[in-house]
Amino acid sequence: MGLVSTLGLALGASWASGLRLYAAVATLGLLGRFAGLDLPGALAVVETPWVIGLAVVLLVVEFVADKVPVVDSAWDAVHTFVRVPAGAALAALAFGDYDPAWQAAAVLLGGSAALSAHGTKAATRLAVNASPEPVSNVIVSTAEDGIAFGAILTALFLPAVAIVLVTLALAGSLLVLPTLVRGIRRLFRRGPA
Repeated sequence: MGLVSTLGLALGASWASGLRLYAAVATLGLLGRFAGLDLPGALAVVETPWVIGLAVVLLVVEFVADKVPVVDSAWDAVHTFVRVPAGAALAALAFGDYDPAWQAAAVLLGGSAALSAHGTKAATRLAVNASPEPVSNVIVSTAEDGIAFGAILTALFLPAVAIVLVTLALAGSLLVLPTLVRGIRRLFRRGPA
């Protein structure tokens, strides 16, 4: 796999892991194992049956947890400490055949991509979860599921497009961050009704 393909997959997988870590790992593992996709570097480790099995089980748990507003917020809080390092690890694994300097850069880019996606997701979901009706939470959660799967597929089959999309997503996150922070502050200032 060339540099653009590896970078696209590393960034796409890292960004997707910020939304749905277990979906990213399960999709990569299943496609690598059963569709014969050649994953770069040491990323082939996700094709291991027990890694796939664990990712699928955790994907099902996350799928259900993410549809319940209070559980979703708690899940996101805990996964701040899981998704970001996992995104960095996925990027480093993708660059496993490259010089250690490339791997170090991949860790930084992958962690940043995962943090951007996770931070934007968590902040947006806090605002959505504040709504008393449950429908918006389920709609947003289901959209995130689709976006995460789409990001992985784009990263695998259109890596240059994935690089552009993740770059735009990172820039977009930086642009909306102040607005999200102000909105969350307002939510907490209002307190319980």
